[in-house]
Amino acid sequence: MQLNIPIILTLLRIALIPVFVVAFYMPYSWAAFVAAFICVIAGATDWLDGYLARTLKQSTRFGAFLDPVADKVMVSIALVLIAAHYHSMWVTIPAATMIAREIIISALREWMAELGKRANVAVSRAGKCKTVVQIFALIMLIWQYNDIVVYIGYVALYIATGLTYWSMYQYFLAVKDDLLNVG
Repeated sequence: MQLNIPIILTLLRIALIPVFVVAFYMPYSWAAFVAAFICVIAGATDWLDGYLARTLKQSTRFGAFLDPVADKVMVSIALVLIAAHYHSMWVTIPAATMIAREIIISALREWMAELGKRANVAVSRAGKCKTVVQIFALIMLIWQYNDIVVYIGYVALYIATGLTYWSMYQYFLAVKDDLLNVG
C-alpha cells in the first residue's frame, strides 16, 4: 500500500476517534467544543479526501475500502455517545435507526457485490445529504453551546432520520428484483 494524501486524511480521521471520545468525556467547560470541533474536522476531511482522490487521481482500492469504514465508525461512535449523554428515547431511537441503516446497507452492498451488481447500490444523493445533515446534527448535539443549538441539533437529527429512511428505501428499491428473486 502506498500512502497518498487522501489515505493519510482518512487515517487521520481514524486516529481522531479515540481523541474525540476522550474529549467528549473530559470534565472541562471547553470539552464539548473540542469534541464538536473534532467532528467538524472529520466531516471536512471526509469531503476533502474524496475530492483530492478524484482531483489528484489518487483513488485506490484501499482508500475506497477505508474511507467509508472511517466514516461509519466515527459517526456510529458519535451517535452512541449522544444517545448515552441525552439519555432520551427521542435521541436514542434516531441514533439506533441510523446505526442499523449503516449495517443494513453495508450488508446489502456486500451481497450485491457478490452478485456482481455493486453499482446498483452506489452512494446516492439522498445518502450524501443524510450524511451532511447527520454530521451537522451531531456537531450541534455534541457542542451544546446553548438551548437553541441543542434544539437545532434535534431538528437536524430528525431530518437526518427521515433521510436515513428515504435513502434506505431508495437502495432497497434499486435491488428489489434481486432481493425478491426466488431462484
